[in-house]
Amino acid sequence: MAMLVLMVRVKASKKPTNAKKIILPPFFMSTGALMFIFPYFRVTGTEFLEAILLGMFFSIFLIKTSKFEIKDDQVYLKRSKAFVFILIALVAIRTALKLYFSQTIEVGALGGMFWILAFGMIVPWRVAMYISYKRISKQIPTRPIDQTV
Repeated sequence: MAMLVLMVRVKASKKPTNAKKIILPPFFMSTGALMFIFPYFRVTGTEFLEAILLGMFFSIFLIKTSKFEIKDDQVYLKRSKAFVFILIALVAIRTALKLYFSQTIEVGALGGMFWILAFGMIVPWRVAMYISYKRISKQIPTRPIDQTV
């Protein structure tokens, strides 16, 4: 899955971005919250708080490596070599945490916690990207409308 994200990220940096491409992933991911309808996936308040705070902490690294640039009057996501290493490190840390906590927390609750962690990571990252995108897109020169009839 991490390799897929890396390939998508590299491919995305070759095409201009827009607000919709930045905002939609958290909305698509939010459907995963339906898992909490089932008691098997429910977490305690403490587990929720731990997962959301850890996700927000992890998002800092993604935010720091997500920058935009203007090329040909369009906004592109800059490639960052650090992003690849950070993503791999985050996957390794999440895997290690899953292995460690799977000994003490039920599988369903652990799955719920890691969904919360991922959601807590993607939302602040995408909000920061959106703010950055809006800021840089204001720098694109506007072309005058042709007034000839």
